[in-house]
Amino acid sequence: MRVVDLDRDMSDVIPTGMSLDSEYLFERMTEISISEALPDSGRRVLDVASGVGQDSIELAARGAWVVGAEPSRRMIGMSQLFAAEKAADKTKGSKGPAPGWVQAWSDSLPFATGAFDACICKGALDHFDRPEQAIAEMARVTRSSGRVVLAIANFESLACRAGRALDEMRQDLLGMEPLRERRGYDAPSDHFTRYEVDLMQEQASRHLVLEQVRGISVGWGLPGWSRLVEALPRELGWASLQGLDRLARAAPELADVIVLVGRPRRSPSTSA
Repeated sequence: MRVVDLDRDMSDVIPTGMSLDSEYLFERMTEISISEALPDSGRRVLDVASGVGQDSIELAARGAWVVGAEPSRRMIGMSQLFAAEKAADKTKGSKGPAPGWVQAWSDSLPFATGAFDACICKGALDHFDRPEQAIAEMARVTRSSGRVVLAIANFESLACRAGRALDEMRQDLLGMEPLRERRGYDAPSDHFTRYEVDLMQEQASRHLVLEQVRGISVGWGLPGWSRLVEALPRELGWASLQGLDRLARAAPELADVIVLVGRPRRSPSTSA
C-alpha cells in the first residue's frame, strides 16, 4: 500500500537564504534540465513531479506548451498561485501559454504514448517508490525522437565519499561525535532510493537510449565547504564553483548531481 502525505505543507521545499554553493548548484541544475528539454515555441513538455511549479513556469516562459504532473493537490494549488503571480507581472511575460497541471503519479501517467516532445524530472526520482516504472512511463509518453531529462542527486559523489571517510575517522579512530545530525551521504527519510551513477545508468538505459550523462557541481554537502566558499569574495567563490563544475562534467561520478538525457527505447507495441 502506498502511503504518502499529499497535504504536507511544502513551504520547506522552497529554498531561502541559500549559501553560495547551494545557489550555484540549484541554478545550474535548473538551467541544464530545462535547456536540455529544448523548450522552443510550441514544443510539448511534461514536467514530472512538478512540485511547486517553478520549472513548469520557466519552461512556459521559454515558449513551450507545458503540463506538470504532480500527485499533491496542495502543490498544484501552490503552482497555480505562482503562475498567476508571474502572469500578473508584465515584466516577466511568457512566450508560451500558461502551464497546466494534472494530479498524477509518475509511474502511471494519464497520457497517450508519444504525447510529448520532451519530459523532465528534476530532483525527484529518488523520492519515488517505483522509480524505474516512472522512467518507463516518461519514455512511453515521449515521442520516439524526443528526449527525457533526469536530474538526480549522487550519493556517491566526491563530497559524500570524503564526508563518510571523515566521519569514520572521527568516530571509529578518535571516538568523537558526528559533526552533524544528518550526514550528507545519507539519503533523507523521504527518499526511497540512494542513487549513484551506475544505478542511474542501469535503470535509465533499460528505457532510454542515453545520449548524455553529465555531472553538476563538486563539493556540495562536504562539512565546512559552504563556509569556505562564503569566506571568499563572491567573484572568486563563484569562479571556484564554475571550475569544479567543469570537473563534474568531465567526471560525473564525482559530481553532486547527475543529469541523464536520452530518447525513448521503443518496442513494437509502443512505436509512437
